[in-house]
Amino acid sequence: MRSRSAVLLLTTLLAGAPLPAQTPASAQTPAPATADPKAIMAKAQDDLIKSGQAERAVRQGQKAPDFVLPDAQGRPRRLSELLKKGPVILTFYRGGWCPFCNLQLKSYQAHIAEFRARGAELVAVSPQTPDATVSTAEKAALTFPVLSDVGNQVARRYGLVFKVSDEVVPIYKQFGIDLEKTNGDASHELPMPGTYLIGRDGTVLLSQVEADYTKRMPAETLLAALKQGQP
Repeated sequence: MRSRSAVLLLTTLLAGAPLPAQTPASAQTPAPATADPKAIMAKAQDDLIKSGQAERAVRQGQKAPDFVLPDAQGRPRRLSELLKKGPVILTFYRGGWCPFCNLQLKSYQAHIAEFRARGAELVAVSPQTPDATVSTAEKAALTFPVLSDVGNQVARRYGLVFKVSDEVVPIYKQFGIDLEKTNGDASHELPMPGTYLIGRDGTVLLSQVEADYTKRMPAETLLAALKQGQP
């Protein structure tokens, strides 16, 4: 488990602010001594943005691929079954280790009663193992389904999956983020953050996919769409 100081340092790094001097533990795998972690991560993100992958992902007006995934309690959840009850807000997040993901999930949780009052269910998906998914749901006290997409099989169908560069992986490990342990494989693949409002007929009514992981669809945007009766 990462210490509070490690989480704060990671948030600072992701936000692009200057890092205080620190000496990694000998057991950690550091980035090359001459490398600037901020520059490496910024380049990786810029490369992903320039690739145009986010623009090729499933988007508004298209049909949302159906799927079935286990929730934090191991129960199978099928998108088409959830849609029989009403619109679904489907959000893909990178993992419970990501501070931006946690902020998004907590914000959505704060609006869950309003979403449900308008007939919508909220579902979150990440490539984390079932055990890691349980931990994320419990720590954030989430009351909506949090699903485990090991191997990014569903995220891949939505066009969201990318490979974390070999230069970024050791930086993640320096901050206690072990993707192999958290995700249960050695692919080092993650989904770009993507959020969809899906109508009962399976059509994507609203979408936001971001190569820039600091950008997320605000809960207020989803709530406004639900209030307007779009689904």
